[in-house]
Amino acid sequence: MDTPPPNIARVYDYLLGGKDNYASDRALGERIAVALPQVHLGVQAQRAVLRRVVDHLVREVGLRQLIDIGSGLPTAENVHQVAQRIAPDTHVVYVDNDRAVLAHARALLADNKQTVVTDGDLRHPAELLADPVLRAHIDFDQPVGLLLCGILHYILDDEDPYRLVRTLIDQLPSGSYVFVHHLITAGPEVDGDTAEAEAALRQGVGRGQFRTLDEVAAFLDGLELVDPGVVIVPEWRPDTDDPSPAAHPVLRLAAVGVARKP
Repeated sequence: MDTPPPNIARVYDYLLGGKDNYASDRALGERIAVALPQVHLGVQAQRAVLRRVVDHLVREVGLRQLIDIGSGLPTAENVHQVAQRIAPDTHVVYVDNDRAVLAHARALLADNKQTVVTDGDLRHPAELLADPVLRAHIDFDQPVGLLLCGILHYILDDEDPYRLVRTLIDQLPSGSYVFVHHLITAGPEVDGDTAEAEAALRQGVGRGQFRTLDEVAAFLDGLELVDPGVVIVPEWRPDTDDPSPAAHPVLRLAAVGVARKP
């Protein structure tokens, strides 16, 4: 069997230390790591903040329904594991449009009745939310947690990302929450190390649109921001042993925010 071309979801799995990847994915992961030796810290930080957000939504807010768009492979400490460890009755829907990812995820989650995987594309939000698998698993009369973790920076400006997100939010019931994780541009005022890290990360992700912190915050306009607002990843309710962004420039290249729909 021919080795498939590299896939960003499997590369991400490799950088996290997972085993669901091929030689082509590992080769690309190594090339990214050569250009940006700290890349594994950024990937781990993304996974850690996703865990903290899901913990907040399920444990503190009390949500029992989560939709993860652009989910990729269900690797270690993914949404369903974190949520269902707190509340086993939490329903989780993973949405992706990569056929290889969908097939692998469905196989991994075949025995989990509270978690489903479905085909959907963020660029077609109305069709995504109308999907019968999603609708059978999510009750839109009750609050929902919408997770957009590491997906919006793959939507280019000419694809109207703000309209896409607004279409999703408009369909959510009152009391729902939205989580955004997005790569951000370093800006002209930052130190050379951070600018170099941004250049390497841009090269690694290929198709992508870095945005400013204000532009990321604009995805949550009209919603009630959860403290501490839209901040770089390490500053969103960090654990005591999280690495300092001052010591690792790559950690300053992604922002997150959580907000509630009134």
